[in-house]
Amino acid sequence: MNTDEELKNDPQPEGNERDHKKLGKQLDLYYVDETVGKGLPLFTHKGATIRRELERFIIDEEIRRGYQHVYTPDIAKLDLYIKSGHYPHYKDSMYAPIEIDDEKFMLRPMSCPHHFQLYLSKPRSYRELPMRMGELAKLYRYEQSGELMGLQRTRTFCLADAHIICATEEQAMKEIGGALELIEYIAGVFGFTYGTHYHYRLSLRDRNNTKEYYDNDAAWEKSEMLLRDLLKKHGKEFVEAKGHAVFYGPKIDIQMKNVNGKEDTAFTVQYDFCMPDRFDLSYTDKDGSKKRAFVVHRSSIGAIERIMAFLIEHYAGAFPLWLSPVQIAILPIGETQKKYATEIYEQLRQTGIRAELHAENVTLNKRIVAVKKHKIPYFVVIGDKEINSKTVTLESRDTGKSEMVPVQDLLTKLTKEIADKR
Repeated sequence: MNTDEELKNDPQPEGNERDHKKLGKQLDLYYVDETVGKGLPLFTHKGATIRRELERFIIDEEIRRGYQHVYTPDIAKLDLYIKSGHYPHYKDSMYAPIEIDDEKFMLRPMSCPHHFQLYLSKPRSYRELPMRMGELAKLYRYEQSGELMGLQRTRTFCLADAHIICATEEQAMKEIGGALELIEYIAGVFGFTYGTHYHYRLSLRDRNNTKEYYDNDAAWEKSEMLLRDLLKKHGKEFVEAKGHAVFYGPKIDIQMKNVNGKEDTAFTVQYDFCMPDRFDLSYTDKDGSKKRAFVVHRSSIGAIERIMAFLIEHYAGAFPLWLSPVQIAILPIGETQKKYATEIYEQLRQTGIRAELHAENVTLNKRIVAVKKHKIPYFVVIGDKEINSKTVTLESRDTGKSEMVPVQDLLTKLTKEIADKR
C-alpha cells in the first residue's frame, strides 16, 4: 500500500494542448457566459452529443446490472437536508434557501435524501434487497470563484448517482465490490488503466475532528476496517487519506489527475452507517421482524461534466467514434458530385450515424484541413470514380490510411465500431 507522498506526478509536456478548456473552445463543445454566471457551462449541440452518449451508456449499463433508474426533483424543503445532516455540515457550499409560501426550499446538492424518501414510500421486504436505486441527478453546489475550473469544477453538474439499500453488512460489502467492478469496466471502455490514469484512495475520518463526523466510534472503526479489507482482497494498491471521509462514513475514491497535474475525485463508493438511523431505513426480515438496512452510495461515472473534462484531455479531443460529436464528414470534390454525396449523407443519418456534409464552395484541401482541425474520426471524398463504382474513398483520422469501400460496407464498418465502443 502506497502513501500519498509516494504517488508520483505524471507529467504531460503537451498539457496545454490537451487542456480541456482550450479544446472545449476549439472543438465548440461548451461555453461559459458571464451573463449566465460563473461555473454554469452552456453546452453546444456538439458538447450535448457527448453528454447524451455518456448518459445513455451509463443508464443502459446500470440497468443491465440490476439498477432501477428513477427521477427525483432538483429542489426540496430545507427540512429534508436538516434531517439528513447535510445542511449543518455543508451549508456553506449550498445555495441559500428559497422562501415560498412561508416554507424554505433548497436546490439540492445531493440526491441521497430524495432516494431515501422514495424507499420509505411503502413498506419493504428483505426480498427486495439489495435495491439499487440510480439516477442522473442534477445537483447544485456553491463552489468558491477561485475553485471554478472549466468543466472540472462547476456550480451545477449531473451526477451518475446511486444508492444501494442492503439487508446485511455482508450484502453491502458485496455491493461495494460490484460497484468497483462497474467502475473498472467503465474505465476500461474509456481507455483508462489502473496505476497510469487512476488509483484508489481509502478516505478515512480525522479522529481529532469530532465535529465533522457522525459520532459513533465503533461504527467508524468497523466500517474503515471493512473497506480496507475489501480493497486488499481486491488486489490493487491504494493510498489512505485521513480527513477525506464524508460525515456519514468512509469511502473509496477513484482519483485522477488533469493535464496540469491537479488531482480530483472522478468516481466514489461510500459506506453509510448514519443515514439508515436518521431516516429509519428498515425492512421486514424472513421472520417478520423489523431490521435496520445498510446503505452504499456510489457514483459509477462521476459527474458528467467532470468526466467530460477528463476524456477531452485523455483523448486530446480526438474522441473514439462512439463519442465523437461528428463521426464522419462527406466531401464531394465539386458541384457535380454533390447529389451523390447528399445521398450518402442521408443514408448515414438514417442509419443513426452522425454525419456532416461539407460541400462549401472552397477547395477540397481547405475542407479536409477543417475536418482534421475538428478531429472528426473519418471522412470520405467523392469524385466521379466513386459515383461510377458506387463507392466512397474513406480516410481514417487515427491511421491516416485511405481506401475505396462500397457504401454498404461503410455503413456496416461504422455501425460495428460504434457498437463495440472501441
